[in-house]
Amino acid sequence: MNRREFIKFAVAGVSMVAFGRAMQFETALAADAIQKIYKTDEEWKKMLTDEQYDVLRQEGTERPFSSSLNQEKRAGVFACAGCGLELFSSGAKFDSGTGWPSFYQAIEGHVETRSDHKIGVERTEYHCARCGGHQGHVFEDGPKPTGLRYCNNGVALKFVPKEG
Repeated sequence: MNRREFIKFAVAGVSMVAFGRAMQFETALAADAIQKIYKTDEEWKKMLTDEQYDVLRQEGTERPFSSSLNQEKRAGVFACAGCGLELFSSGAKFDSGTGWPSFYQAIEGHVETRSDHKIGVERTEYHCARCGGHQGHVFEDGPKPTGLRYCNNGVALKFVPKEG
């Protein structure tokens, strides 16, 4: 093997090692990602109440001040009523006066957003990252430290109190 062949061989070997490490890193990231779940409309209808189905699967909105979660003040987490993924810590909840449970911060990576123009103005809609269930809209008029207000349909959530 001459010098030129040796250099090509060495560069190829280093490239393969780097590629292998990059693939391990991507696999590790993918392992941390939320695993999506998919159900048919019939499956969702069997497991959700009519109101939950309307909000979570049809992107409806519950009446303001109708959710008992507006008054929930215990320590715990608020999870998606469709799949149980934890979406908000009780420490991020605040009273926005809007009639819907509101939070200034979601659990990182547990909600996904998209633009919504259904009422003629652009809003940011958010969904559960696991099941895609519609939760509500996020606005930039919330308290510090984020300045955000995740305005959530209470029927789309279930409260899980902290143990102990």
